[in-house]
Amino acid sequence: MTGARREGRKRFGPATGSVAAEARGSCLLFSRLFFLSVAAGALMIGPHAAAQDTAAAIGANPLGLNLLDTVRAAAEPDNISTSLTVVFVVTVIALAPSILIMTTCFTRIIIVLGFLRQALGTQQTPPNQVLIGLALFLTFFIMMPTYEAVNRDAIQPYVRGELSRDEALSRALEPVRDFMLRQTRPKDLRLFLEIAKLPRPQRREDVPTHVLIPAFMISELTVAFQIGFLLYIPFLIIDMVVASTLMAMGMMMLPPIFISLPFKIIMFVLVDGWNLILGSLVRSFR
Repeated sequence: MTGARREGRKRFGPATGSVAAEARGSCLLFSRLFFLSVAAGALMIGPHAAAQDTAAAIGANPLGLNLLDTVRAAAEPDNISTSLTVVFVVTVIALAPSILIMTTCFTRIIIVLGFLRQALGTQQTPPNQVLIGLALFLTFFIMMPTYEAVNRDAIQPYVRGELSRDEALSRALEPVRDFMLRQTRPKDLRLFLEIAKLPRPQRREDVPTHVLIPAFMISELTVAFQIGFLLYIPFLIIDMVVASTLMAMGMMMLPPIFISLPFKIIMFVLVDGWNLILGSLVRSFR
């Protein structure tokens, strides 16, 4: 009997120990879950109570900022127009870079300068900051008559109280639209009129602005690529001459770009390339 009991203990002892260990692990798990639930409840109740205290304190303080009351006041019918005006102004400020690109000559200038850098093969010289800065100042230079007309006909009368907001906006659009119409090709304008299924306008004033802007951008891209093609031709000739010379000399392992780059730079400097290109680019705007 004693031997049988010992054998029974040996057989069932480990199983009983594992069950006890599992029971202890389950108890620890449940206790941890309980404490976690209590802590989560405290975290949820604490901020709510704090928020109530804060709201009560703000309500007690007439000079305090109550966001809920501010939102409710903004939703009132008398204040909706003011709220929409603020949203409109913030949206215009956020989209100012896009408006600058879409309605000015910036697109053509920056693309031509990018083509020039690629044709020279100088990679990151001039750097992007220099090209963008040069394009911005050239844009201001070209658009200055338009902006002066906007300031004279729309902004100053509006500041003096002679025009309403809608009238000032309409007058401010006129010089900008006139500039875009002068640069837009009739073919591109006709394309977007057909896509929008609008009748052919009888006057320039009848062209919708939402049709004029994409047509103007397409025209600017077309002109910029045409100028870029003309810029590539002299540098391409230098590359072909250098490559043919190296092949005739049997120096096929030497990259032609290493030899042609100094020749392209010195040719560009000797012909006063910046003066010619930027002068022609500015004169290309009507």
